[in-house]
Amino acid sequence: MQARMKEHQLTADQIVALLDKAPVGHLGTVDEKGFPYVTPVHFVHLDDSIYFHGLARGRKLSNLAACPKVCFEVAGEHSYIQAETPCDTNTAYQSVIITGRAATVDAPDLKTRALDAIVAKYTPQHSGASFPVNMLQMTAVVEITIIEITGKYYA
Repeated sequence: MQARMKEHQLTADQIVALLDKAPVGHLGTVDEKGFPYVTPVHFVHLDDSIYFHGLARGRKLSNLAACPKVCFEVAGEHSYIQAETPCDTNTAYQSVIITGRAATVDAPDLKTRALDAIVAKYTPQHSGASFPVNMLQMTAVVEITIIEITGKYYA
C-alpha cells in the first residue's frame, strides 16, 4: 500500500487549492500529560502559513505554549469506490498533512490581516468590517509556520 500511495501525491497547486477550499482543519497538539489533543478549527492559508483564531485562553493555547510542535490536517470531499469484494472497496479522497510550529500572533497588523482573511473565507458578506478593540483583545490568532507539507489523493 505505501509504495502505491507514493504515486498519488498532490501537486503544490492542488495542495493550495485544497487548503483554500477546505472548511475545517484538524489541529493536533500534545497536552500536559503527553497525549495527543485534536481540535477542529476554521483556518486560512496565507503567505505560506496557516492561521486560525479562537479564544485567547484555553486548552489548545495552553498546549501550544508548552509545546509548539503541531500537526495540521485537512481533507476534501470523499466518496466510496465499490468493488466486488470488501477488501477491494476503496475511498476516493484528497488530504493534506502539515507539520509545523505554532505561535500566537502578537503583531496587530498581522493579526488583523489574518482575521480579515478568515472573515473573507467564511463570511465574505462581512469583509472589510472593522473589529472592535475588545474583541481583538479576547481573540487569539495563531500562525502555523509550515515545516513539512504533503498531500495525497486516491481516485
